[in-house]
Amino acid sequence: MKLPEEGVLLRIFIGERDKYKGKPLYEQIVKRARELGLAGATVVRGIMGFGAESRVHSAKMLRLSEDLPVIIEIVDKSERIDLLLPFLDEVVQEGLITMEKVKVIKYRHSKQTE
Repeated sequence: MKLPEEGVLLRIFIGERDKYKGKPLYEQIVKRARELGLAGATVVRGIMGFGAESRVHSAKMLRLSEDLPVIIEIVDKSERIDLLLPFLDEVVQEGLITMEKVKVIKYRHSKQTE
């Protein structure tokens, strides 16, 4: 797959404990992005953060069950990202979703050539 130089970065900020149909929400979002044929997705686990309720979530706090921040980042063409938005509207009950234009420098897998 070749991405144009101008792409879109979609960021989804949710909590680690957020679920959809009994499974971690971040896994369900990545799975749906793959089903839609998007270029790729990365999930990043934060060590500290707070959201709309101003409740701090931190890896420093000693507790058995964590609810650390999770960010899912997806870069693709705008029209491809748009395919995922209805699903996100349905499944993200709490969180933040942002989108911004990005300049794609390189997108390649190991079997591609220049």
